Amino acid sequence: MGEITYVRGDATVPSVKGVKVIAHVCNDLGGWGKGFVLAVSRRWPEPEKAYRSWHRDRAANDFGLGAVQLVQVERDVWVANMVGQHGIRTGSKGVPVRYEAIDTALSHLADRAAELDASVHMPRIGCGLAGGKWSRVEPLITERLVRRGIAVTVYDHGD
Repeated sequence: MGEITYVRGDATVPSVKGVKVIAHVCNDLGGWGKGFVLAVSRRWPEPEKAYRSWHRDRAANDFGLGAVQLVQVERDVWVANMVGQHGIRTGSKGVPVRYEAIDTALSHLADRAAELDASVHMPRIGCGLAGGKWSRVEPLITERLVRRGIAVTVYDHGD
């Protein structure tokens, strides 16, 4: 069994061969405009457009905590919009991250990544604006993706 590979760099530019899925966590309010999604939107307009449409039509689709939307942005690159955050602000109900939703989303992602024979690339999902702890997210990634033989690279931005 492999393990998560950690690198410094930009998760929107994975430098491996083959099919790649760039995974990130979205909120359940339809908001897109802070954090990692800004880097995604600078490279490709499709994930934001698809996410906003998915949210807008949520009465007729599977949008909600734990859901995953895969958007193809290049011949061998997909972006996975994973709904793993309830709301956008830390407040009386705690932080927005929902570990159960991330776990469910990663499980769906694993199925799709296996179908595509893809590696998965991500920042430390759920740990920025969502307020989560990596010590809680990392085991979910290991359990849902790595144990299924899916190569995972986590990117830490900066020098």
